Amino acid sequence: MAWLRSDPSLEELVEAYPDEWQQVQRDVGALIERDDAQEITAYITRVSRPQAPLPGRTRSAKERLSTELRRQMTVHLLKQAILSSTTGVSEGRIRFNLVNGFVAQKLLFRRDLERKPVSLWQFRVVWPLLSQRRLLMPLVQKKGIWCFYSRPLINRLADLIGDRSCLEIAAGDGTLSRFLADAGVRVTATDDYSWSDSITFPDTVLKQDARTALRIHQPEVVICSWPPADNPFEQHVFTTASVQQYIVIGSRHEASTGNWAAYRQQNGFDLQHDERLSKLVLPPEVDHAVYVFTRTAG
Repeated sequence: MAWLRSDPSLEELVEAYPDEWQQVQRDVGALIERDDAQEITAYITRVSRPQAPLPGRTRSAKERLSTELRRQMTVHLLKQAILSSTTGVSEGRIRFNLVNGFVAQKLLFRRDLERKPVSLWQFRVVWPLLSQRRLLMPLVQKKGIWCFYSRPLINRLADLIGDRSCLEIAAGDGTLSRFLADAGVRVTATDDYSWSDSITFPDTVLKQDARTALRIHQPEVVICSWPPADNPFEQHVFTTASVQQYIVIGSRHEASTGNWAAYRQQNGFDLQHDERLSKLVLPPEVDHAVYVFTRTAG
């Protein structure tokens, strides 16, 4: 179990436990064959967390080991499947060719993987011309990049927030807060640094988990971009008395992002799916959605 906590690769898992691997292949074979990206995503969400023990039953060490082995193998396998389904690449390394890589870099990044506010008219002209645009998100998600922000999106978010204090939770590399600050928003970026193996956190992103950040900063507006599905922290936004509005940039597909149980259980905020803002999150193929929770008068 200690070895499993070190996050071994699928190849290492298969070599060490071939019998468990055969069972996993049988269990998910039909799912892979259907090649449905949304179904695979939903299944990943269900199996990504360790299984809770049944009430009144204590599982043996052998059973716990088998369950965790199969869980990790399944996650590895399905992530590979959804990558293939999303990109169309089933073998070899996924990469841009020279032309597509150069154009995407100029369009979306200031330098290296430092994102910039994207010109919407340039994006609409150039993006359809990229023959490998399906590869972009699978390539950058490894570095904690789940979307790109257009310049009009930043301006409209800045207008929505106004002069109220704003807190970004799960801010990652702080890109969204940086853009909002440049647009005149009083925003503080925070993250618990749990993704430090893939994200480089700048000094401008305070190392604070969401619950602590909400308690310390008492923000009027909270914003979060692509919160993990079924995360444990968004529920605290709705119980923080200072919060007037909560803005979530995520997906139209509930299995992909956000704590939808918390969204539905709270009763102090009205929820609006803002279609206009949603269309300003890039690229459009990902089915982004912007949800705005506004505290009710009561």
